[in-house]
Amino acid sequence: MKLASILICSFIALVPLARGAQTQVFDTSAGPVKITPLYHASTLIEAGGKVIYLDPAKPAKLSGLPKADLILITDIHGDHMDLDSIKEISNAETEILAAPAVVTIVTSAKPIANGESKSWQGWTIEGIAAYNLKRGPAPGKFFHDKGRGNGYVLTYGGKRFYFSGDTEGVPEMRALKNIDVAFVCMNLPYTMPPEEAADAVKAFHPKIVIPYHYRGSDLAVFEKGLEGSGIEVRVLDWYPK
Repeated sequence: MKLASILICSFIALVPLARGAQTQVFDTSAGPVKITPLYHASTLIEAGGKVIYLDPAKPAKLSGLPKADLILITDIHGDHMDLDSIKEISNAETEILAAPAVVTIVTSAKPIANGESKSWQGWTIEGIAAYNLKRGPAPGKFFHDKGRGNGYVLTYGGKRFYFSGDTEGVPEMRALKNIDVAFVCMNLPYTMPPEEAADAVKAFHPKIVIPYHYRGSDLAVFEKGLEGSGIEVRVLDWYPK
């Protein structure tokens, strides 16, 4: 596994977990934010004594992890929305925010639509459009229709974290501003290849980009596409054995 140098961004460190994952620790004005890759798109976020999960879904190993204060779900596909995983990490106080299409299935969730913003426990959560521009199962059909799924921009203590969800390099992604850390998907045929992902990342120019949801993609192509851009590429293992 290859890791880019962490020296050029002093507000980030790496902390190994016993489970073999790599937790990224981001310093903010409100205290540290810890982000841990679990599997594929499943992500654990911890800050200020609160626990957030993004897209908890099998085969992410959730046993022994803390219960969720908040769960964010991007889309209705099984690698993002998994009722069993949601139940495993939930308790009576757990809140769920999700794209409206998800709420029709996860009925305990509250909707957050593309372009909508909500405040939660010191976080600002923005729904970002996530969809296909050209790829689908048949002519005229898309794997992800516009308006159905969300990416999210999460802001905490002055730092902005973007999670793309399932998307191609859509105008809404390319128009993002002041992103400190971007988690960007790439995999065919459902989202986009690494060279397209790199092109989209160059358009909104985060300080750091971390590929996720990349099963089967050649991350060397993604890294090469961002050479000389000034964007730090950090490659983590989202597929632990």
